[in-house]
Amino acid sequence: MDIKTIKINRRSANITEGKSRAPNRSMYYGMGYVESDFSKPMIGVANGHSTITPCNSGLQKLADAAVDAIEAAGGNAQIFGTPTISDGMAMGTEGMKYSLVSREVISDCIETCVQGQWMDGVLVVGGCDKNMPGGMMGMLRANVPAIYVYGGTILPGHYKGQDLNIVSVFEAVGQNAAGNMSDEDLKQIEQRAIPGTGSCGGMYTANTMSSAFEALGLSLPYSSTMANPHDEKLNSAQESAKVLIEAVKKDLKPRDIVTKASLENAVAVIMATGGSTNAVLHFLAIAHAAGVEWSIDDFERVRRKVPVICDLKPSGKYLAVDLHRAGGIPQVMKTLLAAGLLDGSCMTITGKTVAENLKDIPDAPRADQDVIRPISNPMYDEGHLAILKGNLSPEGAVAKITGLKNPVITGPARVFDDEQSALEAILAGKIVAGDVMVLRYLGPKGGPGMPEMLAPTGALIGAGLGESVGLITDGRFSGGTWGMVVGHVAPEAAAGGNIAFVNEGDSITIDARQLLLQLNVDDATLAKRKEGWTAPAPRYTRGVQAKFAFNASSASKGAVLDDY
Repeated sequence: MDIKTIKINRRSANITEGKSRAPNRSMYYGMGYVESDFSKPMIGVANGHSTITPCNSGLQKLADAAVDAIEAAGGNAQIFGTPTISDGMAMGTEGMKYSLVSREVISDCIETCVQGQWMDGVLVVGGCDKNMPGGMMGMLRANVPAIYVYGGTILPGHYKGQDLNIVSVFEAVGQNAAGNMSDEDLKQIEQRAIPGTGSCGGMYTANTMSSAFEALGLSLPYSSTMANPHDEKLNSAQESAKVLIEAVKKDLKPRDIVTKASLENAVAVIMATGGSTNAVLHFLAIAHAAGVEWSIDDFERVRRKVPVICDLKPSGKYLAVDLHRAGGIPQVMKTLLAAGLLDGSCMTITGKTVAENLKDIPDAPRADQDVIRPISNPMYDEGHLAILKGNLSPEGAVAKITGLKNPVITGPARVFDDEQSALEAILAGKIVAGDVMVLRYLGPKGGPGMPEMLAPTGALIGAGLGESVGLITDGRFSGGTWGMVVGHVAPEAAAGGNIAFVNEGDSITIDARQLLLQLNVDDATLAKRKEGWTAPAPRYTRGVQAKFAFNASSASKGAVLDDY
């Protein structure tokens, strides 16, 4: 099937056939089209560029490069915008509640533009955390040939011989509050941590999702760990456009690529690289958009068989740029494939299978680096994103259990109904070793928008309490979080989950070995506390927050808005 035939199949009803379609053509002529353009595929470029955040302020050059390559390959590019929210900037404020909401807005934008303009394909360019799943969900909903172009990671900042990134700042705040860092050092770290454009540099949420998209087969090999300022990122955007045009010719669509097997490949790479807890939430939503059966228990199934083989921040030493130099995601994937932990038969957007893409990659990582370890000498024998259940989380909760000396704690509950009071308690020295902090009414409905808790967790790490204080929440964590923390507790407090009925001083157990999250209160006492409970009034009654709170599913189902 040639491009022209695909064009007629997809779009002839509204612009290519008959005199009755002249008004539609006129709109295109007004943008400079000529007669021959109507035989070319119309390719959307979903451009996430903005000056809101460093993650996205370097995207315009990539979108421009993609447009040039689309047109050189015989397509017509139609550019449209998608919004972004900077998690790093919004963290700890009311604005953070719009972060997860933006995932849905981004996916709606892409679906709406691609379907409304009846495009033949779409290239999505994104950078910050929710650009990633939002873009992928939009691609899957529209289901025309599509490719994801990640904006690229940031280069590290430097101070006193140490590499810096955004999490360095949040942890420095805690160190300063604890009296372990001077005001001048805090100021210097704040000013030097972000040296330019690109997404946060560790295996945090953006880099986790980009790596997983590469493993999923909808981004080009090596593209997920390139740095935004480097020329290879520009070249990759151009190559992505060429590959997309070929996918249009072949009618190779996202739902042809995203299967249960390819989802398992993506999750295997998330586990192997020590990726963000947010990947659980987002891949539940991505699977839903793809119409593929995938549950929270599938993450635990994959975790048990895939070791962590990459030494990456936040719980390890290295950044995404170091992973790239060590061989990138192709080397991680080939190491897993050689060990029988990846399905090499899955199709990718290149038109080749995973195994075909990786055929020239060595089975084992190079010996002159220690970012990627051989499968025989992993960082951890099992994956790091554990699904905990118990009477506090019968639908499941997510814990990142790597980097902990003792992944078990039982202690008294310190209960907070908002993030700000919890942060104030940490900075004031009111939280001590052995406490288990409970931050609730911060879930998809209760927040609303399930905000991330990097400010409290960063403050705990900075105060030296990261391994001795537990923290559970029905909200989320930044990809930069580590420590004795459990998020995505479901059902959430606002939906009447048991986390709503924890009292100050109750005994709580977090046991990552037994995958247990337990309120040590008898059933009769718990039932008594539930008597007469009603859900709190919604925090928002108009606008996107109100719509999100009304429609959002449980975190255990990805907090999607169309689970009807």
